[in-house]
Amino acid sequence: MGQVSVTISGRQYRMSCEDGQESHLLGLAQEVDRRIQELRDRVGEVGDTRLALMAAITVLDELGEATQKIERLERDAAVAADARAAAAERARATEAAIVAAFNAAAERIEQAARSLNQNLGGDAVALG
Repeated sequence: MGQVSVTISGRQYRMSCEDGQESHLLGLAQEVDRRIQELRDRVGEVGDTRLALMAAITVLDELGEATQKIERLERDAAVAADARAAAAERARATEAAIVAAFNAAAERIEQAARSLNQNLGGDAVALG
């Protein structure tokens, strides 16, 4: 278990974290300290506990907004995936219809060529 000493609002705190997460914890503590300092600059000195509470509420509000955005993006991605699947199915159906139309046209052309060859008899050049 890792140990880190962090400074928030001028006070040192000893904290534990998973091994290898020390620099991450230090970064988080610096962000908390920065937010508290921003609040202190905006609202003045209202006490460390109140500033910490205000910072926590601000972070939770941002987290809530980010969570809602992620949920919207996940819904949008699901709708896009459904639309993409529907478009792919339409493309397959269109491709099959085109192939069928070409095959039918080729068959009609072959029938016409056979009919012409039969009507011309043996004297003419064969078609097809």
